[in-house]
Amino acid sequence: MYIITGLGNPDRQYEGTRHNAGFDVIDRIAEKYNIAVDTKKHRALIGKGIIEGQKVILAKPQTYMNLSGESIKSLMDYYKIEPESELIVIYDDISLGVGQLRIRAKGSAGGHNGIKNIIAHLGREVFPRIKVGVGEKPSKMDLADYVLGHFSKEEKKEMEAGYDKAINAVEMMVQGDIQKAMNEYNRKKKEE
Repeated sequence: MYIITGLGNPDRQYEGTRHNAGFDVIDRIAEKYNIAVDTKKHRALIGKGIIEGQKVILAKPQTYMNLSGESIKSLMDYYKIEPESELIVIYDDISLGVGQLRIRAKGSAGGHNGIKNIIAHLGREVFPRIKVGVGEKPSKMDLADYVLGHFSKEEKKEMEAGYDKAINAVEMMVQGDIQKAMNEYNRKKKEE
């Protein structure tokens, strides 16, 4: 069984913001696989279903981004999930272009507070993750203002393509092929 968790902030005011890219991917996976993510457990909204023949739990922690680890640790302990092989964390990344993906089997938090909190609670950096690019912050803008801001019309189109790629990556990863997902999506986009 896999736990696939997208990071974000609850509350309507955060819907569609850069920081909620993880939630947005979970919503799209839920829609594609007809999984209702509406059960409140482990300080998260969760839904159970099947993706590519694998049992999955989709989760959207409701602890706010910076405390995501509390919810994820509770889920991991309850379902006795191995983070190295049965957890997939999806979240926003400001070091990637809008809609770009980067898939990793492990790594540091890279300044992302949600990931920092997960690492602190799990006591390890080894868990698969899908970073969804939300674009670089303009130099004079406050980071919090940027990640809690909304996408432009043009960026929304690019994000939709990125969300589709993230779903494809999840499908590969639940089939045990993280390497294939990395080979497919970690390439640099050719300049047109």
